[in-house]
Amino acid sequence: MLTFPSQFRWGTATAAYQIEGAVREDGRGESIWDRFTHTPGKITNGDTGDVTCDHYHHWGRDVELQKELGLNAYRLSIAWPRIVPEGKGRINSLGIDFYSRLVDALLAAGIEPAVTLYHWDLPQALQEKGGWVNRDTAGYFTDFAFTVFNALSDRVPKWFTFNEPWVSAHMGYGFGEHAPGVADPRSALAAAHVINLAHAHVINLFRDDFDRTGEIGITLNLVPMTPETDEDADAAEVADGFMNRWFLDPALRGTYPKDMVDLFTAEGIMPEIPEGDMDLIGGASVDFIGVNYYMRYSIRRGGGPLGYQMVVTPGEKLTEMGWEVYPRGLYEFLIRLHEEYNKPVLYVTENGIACRDAHTENGVVQDDDRIEFIRDHLVQIWRAVDAGADVRGYYLWSLLDNFEWAHGFRMRFGIVKTDYGTLERIIKKSGHWYGQVARSGEVDEA
Repeated sequence: MLTFPSQFRWGTATAAYQIEGAVREDGRGESIWDRFTHTPGKITNGDTGDVTCDHYHHWGRDVELQKELGLNAYRLSIAWPRIVPEGKGRINSLGIDFYSRLVDALLAAGIEPAVTLYHWDLPQALQEKGGWVNRDTAGYFTDFAFTVFNALSDRVPKWFTFNEPWVSAHMGYGFGEHAPGVADPRSALAAAHVINLAHAHVINLFRDDFDRTGEIGITLNLVPMTPETDEDADAAEVADGFMNRWFLDPALRGTYPKDMVDLFTAEGIMPEIPEGDMDLIGGASVDFIGVNYYMRYSIRRGGGPLGYQMVVTPGEKLTEMGWEVYPRGLYEFLIRLHEEYNKPVLYVTENGIACRDAHTENGVVQDDDRIEFIRDHLVQIWRAVDAGADVRGYYLWSLLDNFEWAHGFRMRFGIVKTDYGTLERIIKKSGHWYGQVARSGEVDEA
């Protein structure tokens, strides 16, 4: 058995739009995902987050489930339009009350709340003013963060500014596959820069006005880019710069990677960086980096706007999402962060698998593929810790089956099954297994 440090955090992660529902209740405003999901053809089966798991009304049961499983940490996100319905101005006290009750219940259950301020649900009213392409949005986000810190920072010890800003910028503004559905690479890079500015402003706000005993960082989706052949090495470096270093370097080095700046400038898509912006970004030091890890890509040169293609390694095991199962990549990236980025504190803030959950036996959903996936990745985290990486916790994606963005309800990542008809929660075999790991702090290497 492999034993983790005694202070290691064992938790799950969720996001507001994916589980809360109640999108028109208690003063919540419209988000870009409300608008996007109600646009025909955008989401598998026309699914929406209008109800999803109805966590807004069943949050007590969801806290009980975590306590029952023996988990000691929970990563949740705050819905910006539930707190500030139009994105700026009027504050909705009922929204604050909801999250305050949730935080109190988690603490009473012995579960440490870790709060993400932005998990993709921009208020629609701000999108109509340009969204993340508009520099003013960074200021509105800072005002929103002030409201949330003011309400919860006395009880929440861990904060994340953004979840996967690469997805917000490029899937939302570059490829158009996520809300708000814009397909323009110039807009994507402009949005990425405004998000980095907003992150820096909020870090400074937290340090100046709310830094009691809490910590703050950012969580990034990080993907190993493996060249398919030796001739594809340069293409893999570009892919790594585009998906990984473009947000890692600002967060941990205060700069954009020069090779990517040169490439984006040559392509005519690099945004103008006003004087003072990089000083602000460079001065916003994080306490930790959250790592969201699901897969790796093999990279082949040629094709695509930046001269490479991302391909799935043939013959390898794939998840229902079509992602390669490659646990070793998590170890490799954690060690890379430790060695190349000055030994940051790390949390694995998302890691999980969509699988079929094929049948129920004796009232328990059988999902051995998920157990194998989690175990194999935990072994790699243990290896990274043993090699010196400062990894302090694991937040499994996800607590519940939920609304999986463009895939709707077809993909199930939860260790707890959600019956979308009755809203019943049923702990899967993987949930019972993960609970044992969390309580013992040990994982079987087999």
